[in-house]
Amino acid sequence: MTSEQIIAQLPYGPDFLFVDSIEKLDENSITGTYHFKGNEYFYPSHFKSTPVTPGVILTETMAQIGLVSLGIYLISLKQKNLESALIALTSTAIDFYLPVFPNEKIRVHSVKEYFRFNKLKCAVEMRNEKEDLVCKGVISGMIRF
Repeated sequence: MTSEQIIAQLPYGPDFLFVDSIEKLDENSITGTYHFKGNEYFYPSHFKSTPVTPGVILTETMAQIGLVSLGIYLISLKQKNLESALIALTSTAIDFYLPVFPNEKIRVHSVKEYFRFNKLKCAVEMRNEKEDLVCKGVISGMIRF
């Protein structure tokens, strides 16, 4: 499965898709990027005087790249069809170190801790263009058919 096919399989609409590219992918890890555009829907309200990307959106970005995209790839290796799949986030534990402002590009790197019984758990980190650590933690999710 190609990076483009994985991104096309993601179950998010255009206003909630936080994956631009997948740069590296194998059975144990994934690396991808997203550019937070200045016109994202949440910036005018978070915060009014100094727009900053909400932590929940940073967590979502890490989940979309580091968990869901990797999960789609791992399921495809088992030749399972994702059309009837239900994808659910089951837990997160994220530490935040730096803000992400409008027009910043980030890179997410995720390493699989385990994938069994359709549950995936990953250690995930996000870095900015300067390679400074923005946030890191552990994210888990399940796929049900």
